[in-house]
Amino acid sequence: MDEARTLPFKETNSLQDIHFNFDQYDLDEDSRNTLRKNASYLKANSSEVVEIQGHCDERGTNNYNVALGERRAHSTKMYLVSQGVSARRIHTISYGEEKPFCFDSNAACWGKNRRAHFRVSK
Repeated sequence: MDEARTLPFKETNSLQDIHFNFDQYDLDEDSRNTLRKNASYLKANSSEVVEIQGHCDERGTNNYNVALGERRAHSTKMYLVSQGVSARRIHTISYGEEKPFCFDSNAACWGKNRRAHFRVSK
C-alpha cells in the first residue's frame, strides 16, 4: 500500500463509477455490468494501475463510514480480479464520507455519494 501512495493517480473518463444501496457493499447487476466494462478496459490497458476509492453518504459515524468505504472498495476490487485484472494493479482506499460528490443533504444526493470511484496511474 505504501507504493500506491507514491503513484500519481489521476481522474479518468475511461472507468465508470459504481453506486451502492444504503449501508451496503454488495454489487448489484448494474454494478457488475459496469465493472465488466471497466475490467475489459483495464485488461486492454495493462500498463495502467487503478486506485479504487470507497465512498459513503454523510449518515453514520465517521469510523463506520470509513470501514464501509473499505468494504465497498474491496468488493469492487475482488470483482475486477474475478474478471481477470491482476490484483497487483489495483489499490484501494476509503474516504468514508469525507469526499462527497454531491453536497446536498437529501436522498438523491446521498445515492450519488455511495460509490466506488476510479483513478488511474500509468
